[in-house]
Amino acid sequence: MRQLNRRAFLTIASAGAASWALGARARAQAAPKNQPNVLFIAIDDLNDWVGCLGGNPDAITPNLDKLAERCVNFTNAFCAAPACNPSRASLMTGILPSTSGVYQNPQPWRPMMPDAVTIPQHFMAHGYRAAGGGKIYHGRFPDDASWHEYFKRSKDAKGPAVKRNAGGIVWGAVDGGDDVIDDHRVVDWAIGELEAKQDKPFFLACGIYKPHMPWYVPKKYFDMHPRDKITLPRVKEDDLDDVPQMGKDMAKPGGDHATMLKAKAWREAVQAYLAASTFADAQVGRLIAALDKSSHADNTIIVLWSDHGWHLGEKLHWRKFSLWEEATHNLLMIAAPGVTKPGGRCARPVGLIDIYPTLIDLCGLDAKPELEGESLLHLLKNPGAKRARPALTTHGRNNHTLRSERWRYVRYSDGSEELYDRDKDPMEWTNLASDPANAGIIKRLAKWLPKKNAPEAPRTR
Repeated sequence: MRQLNRRAFLTIASAGAASWALGARARAQAAPKNQPNVLFIAIDDLNDWVGCLGGNPDAITPNLDKLAERCVNFTNAFCAAPACNPSRASLMTGILPSTSGVYQNPQPWRPMMPDAVTIPQHFMAHGYRAAGGGKIYHGRFPDDASWHEYFKRSKDAKGPAVKRNAGGIVWGAVDGGDDVIDDHRVVDWAIGELEAKQDKPFFLACGIYKPHMPWYVPKKYFDMHPRDKITLPRVKEDDLDDVPQMGKDMAKPGGDHATMLKAKAWREAVQAYLAASTFADAQVGRLIAALDKSSHADNTIIVLWSDHGWHLGEKLHWRKFSLWEEATHNLLMIAAPGVTKPGGRCARPVGLIDIYPTLIDLCGLDAKPELEGESLLHLLKNPGAKRARPALTTHGRNNHTLRSERWRYVRYSDGSEELYDRDKDPMEWTNLASDPANAGIIKRLAKWLPKKNAPEAPRTR
């Protein structure tokens, strides 16, 4: 994509916005009152350590588990990128990182997609009121044009008396109740929106920050996860021996994991992540309870997602920023009145990129051919229906992984590869890419790799 100076970008963006706004005003005179509302819940850095996905036996997430029972729970859902900014920008615009060039956190997304109409903008164009709060886009790159109203995050009211860390991994128990954490205030705001009289259908987005670091949450959540009963992730010490150099570079095994082991803090850090996840679960519970008490309960679609996963030592790695299961696997559950049935579980690989076209179908909005995901409507109606397309995740230019129900295939920009048989090797310990017997599997998966790999977007300092 050609580089634009600021003045040129503003000219193009203004022209695109003006054209879109004219069409929006023409379509948004009055939306039918029976149009479904959308409650759009985002959770930051939450991996599959929730009861309904079974990622860790010590997870205490009763509210997410209860919500999953009334939704279609997509048990093989994956992010478009294992980092906050590119994952969220892709989800909200329906454009893949390989198309936009937005691959990393320090890359402003709007200059690369000046004419993109985001999900809430599309709803606004169809007569909806769009309100957001908390973390929906990456914090450094908000998008005022996406909202009629936005409740911004503030700092937590109180930090822990004792802060713990192992390198850059930071945690600590906070004295006081849930209301000292900003997520509680964001959910309070969203509850107020649900309780308020609405003159038109709404798209209400609520972004919960925990379990993003720092893992500072009230002490009661740490107490729910006694340290001596913590189950540590299964780790193979020579796990990276058959991984290409580019994969090793992403894992940084001599970084956070080595530091954690040296500090003898692994169990304590896992406890903190579980505590922060349980805190986030409690906030989801408050929000869903408010919806159920409101006048909107029977006419509101619920979409809950997390932006990517998180490693806690698996493959000798911490954080996200990799192309393996722990970093790419995330939550996605959808309840749509009149469409979904309670207790649906769908094992087909899907992506967060598929949310935008799915909402278009569910709410009867105008189609947008430029979107790069596929609607999940048929899977919402029948979770066992077929889907041929694997889920795609990208981390940096021309570094991709494809996930089918059985296989994970990774190809790096230098052509090196990984292949894992997840039926036999769920921890992705044995790289099968070099076995000639698997050439056909790699060929079938590789056809789904992006044909375009846009240049890296400019970065902020």
